[in-house]
Amino acid sequence: MNNILIFGHQKPDTDSVTSAIVLSYLKNKLGENTEARVLGDINNETKFVLDYFNFETPKYLNDVRLQIKDVEYNKNCFLNENDSIFDGYNYMKKTKVSMIPVIDNKGKYVGAVSMKDVAGNLIAENLGKLNTSYDNLLKALKAKEILRFDKEIKGNIMVPSYRSTTFKEQIKIDKDSVLIVGDRHSIIEYAVNNSASIIILTNNVQMKKEHLEIAKKNHVDVISTSYNALTTANLVVLSNYIKDKMMTNDIIFVNENDSLYEVLEIANKKKYSNYPVIDNNGNCLGVFRVSTAENRHPKKVILVDHNEKEQSVVGLDEAEIIEIVDHHKIGNIGTSMPINFRNMPLGCTNTILYLMFKEHNIDIPKNIAGLMMSGIISDTLLLTSPTTTEIDKEALKKLAEIAEVKYDEYGMEMFKAGSSMEGKSISEIIHGDFKNFTVDNQKVGVGQVSTMSTEEIMSKQEQFVNTLNEIANNEGYTLVALFVTDILKNGSYVFFNEKAKEIMANSFNVENISEGYFFEGLVSRKKQVVPKLMNYMDNN
Repeated sequence: MNNILIFGHQKPDTDSVTSAIVLSYLKNKLGENTEARVLGDINNETKFVLDYFNFETPKYLNDVRLQIKDVEYNKNCFLNENDSIFDGYNYMKKTKVSMIPVIDNKGKYVGAVSMKDVAGNLIAENLGKLNTSYDNLLKALKAKEILRFDKEIKGNIMVPSYRSTTFKEQIKIDKDSVLIVGDRHSIIEYAVNNSASIIILTNNVQMKKEHLEIAKKNHVDVISTSYNALTTANLVVLSNYIKDKMMTNDIIFVNENDSLYEVLEIANKKKYSNYPVIDNNGNCLGVFRVSTAENRHPKKVILVDHNEKEQSVVGLDEAEIIEIVDHHKIGNIGTSMPINFRNMPLGCTNTILYLMFKEHNIDIPKNIAGLMMSGIISDTLLLTSPTTTEIDKEALKKLAEIAEVKYDEYGMEMFKAGSSMEGKSISEIIHGDFKNFTVDNQKVGVGQVSTMSTEEIMSKQEQFVNTLNEIANNEGYTLVALFVTDILKNGSYVFFNEKAKEIMANSFNVENISEGYFFEGLVSRKKQVVPKLMNYMDNN
């Protein structure tokens, strides 16, 4: 069974990453099969937290689009290149798949074959050639092994119709001769004496003992079948290797990880019904049939710390959202079925998870408590944010006791690790914790960076403003801003694109607002920034 994927928003912060890990732990304790993921690179603060409590960074999740592997395609549906045409026909009849991939002995894809191709080849080509294995002949003819010296059988097919004397005078038999014969013992004698490749006895004819001894001496393969000469001749042709009839060019194959809708677009143009499915190593996994595309199993996902499509994973519309746990405003994500949606006006998603542990009477391990504590410290700025509630305070105190950590000292250490700007570009700082919003069809982007030392950023004010202007112009933002939150001063400086000056001034009721303006007590984007922007833009 596939894991349920749990993840936060596209710009992972400490609350979103730790919430995914913590909720995955809780769900697994409750008997579900889940896995925490991240949608981007983690920041320095989150890295500090994971290292401190000995957690690996969750794997990166690129998208949750429907893929070929999410469809009930025909797995392990293929032929070996050394199978016979006879085997291929029967397999296609059994599976009801008209085009079958062909693999080599290592499982690698080498081509594909359809009965249409086989029929065309059988009509157009010389039917007097045989290239197959001894076993293929036995299987196709339901034959009995008499003498076996060779694994592979090659040669020219002969069915004597002349009288014996004429045949021996006009037809040369050698090691490349495949003889189909009944009880014509003089011709059998002629064949074994001239070291024919194989003698196929029809109608259950038995070879004379003296001829059998000569066949042994000259290494002539012999089999016996109950079929008559005509039926035997037809089946011998069908015992040829399928690899000699397969197509290797102009065959479109797909990867199991390919987008289902992209493959269907190709199928709509090419009008083929079947496509070999290949993995990244060239191994054939089966056949994707366009007719089975509706038998799909979307990825099951749980969203934490967000509920807006713009902030979530690529391809979310193609996944099945089964639950959301968040503390932000309700956004624009819709579902086709009712789901568990836990949305509470608390300072942190981890606080909601703390309540869920209590509700399910599940003990919180020391390291998990450390992650939860870190998320609350980060999102409430050590309980100084206006989003902080009494429940957040209670949860932090209890979690710190379980983690055996002095949360105030630990919090300052965590902020110090997270506020380092060393090695980061202007754009990376802006987009490190960046949320997109749509207000009255206008695109708004708000970044936030928390630091214990604002001097480094404030000294580059002009560069930050220039970059914000470029982002707004190039990406179609009406407003794009960066709030630089000073943890020690408990307030934020703001930079914004120049065309948004009037929106900023009116939203925050600051006449002639300037770049780098300091808002005392403003530390919450969710509660103190976004509502003001949305209220003004919605009404103007």
